[in-house]
Amino acid sequence: MAPPHVPEIRLYLADEAHELWEKTEEELAEIGLPPPFWAFAWAGGQGLARYIMDNPQTVRGKRVLDFASGSGMVAIAAAMAGAREVIAADIDPFCEAAVTLNGEANGVSPGFTGTDTIGTDDGWDIVLAGDVFYQKDFAERLVGWFSNLRRRGTDILVGDPGRSYLPKERLAELAVYQVPVTRALEDAEVKRTTVWRFG
Repeated sequence: MAPPHVPEIRLYLADEAHELWEKTEEELAEIGLPPPFWAFAWAGGQGLARYIMDNPQTVRGKRVLDFASGSGMVAIAAAMAGAREVIAADIDPFCEAAVTLNGEANGVSPGFTGTDTIGTDDGWDIVLAGDVFYQKDFAERLVGWFSNLRRRGTDILVGDPGRSYLPKERLAELAVYQVPVTRALEDAEVKRTTVWRFG
């Protein structure tokens, strides 16, 4: 199906959101795996993908890291917009299959890494991160990593629908979107989603 805010992209997504989330969260927790974030088109990612599709010069010809990629939606947008190389990064082992299948459905082939990229630097020109500031300690780790990358010259774009630990003092607004989302997983049917540049 197509995410509502990025209809150019087709993804394998869950259509029975609440039931799938509860069932898989319980079963995956038993074997120590995270919930199925990869099965949904989250608002921050949709906003970021929309921004990339509307502003392809942002990634065209560049080496791109899509951090916490999930379904691969943002990586796919970057590949479709003409990025030279796209790596989707996510520590959830199921994401590799999701990124591969979703890439094939859109005629692109982003690379994938399942390692924790926080604190690393592979020379990316731009890092894209959707919906990542939802947990305090994780947000603090990201700010430190993003700061180091920024000092080296990496451009960092963040898509965020108002998550609790967004470091607004470090961000410059690029675009604002009203993104339809799954009510079963969010607190509203439409989330005001901002694309920011980390500085």
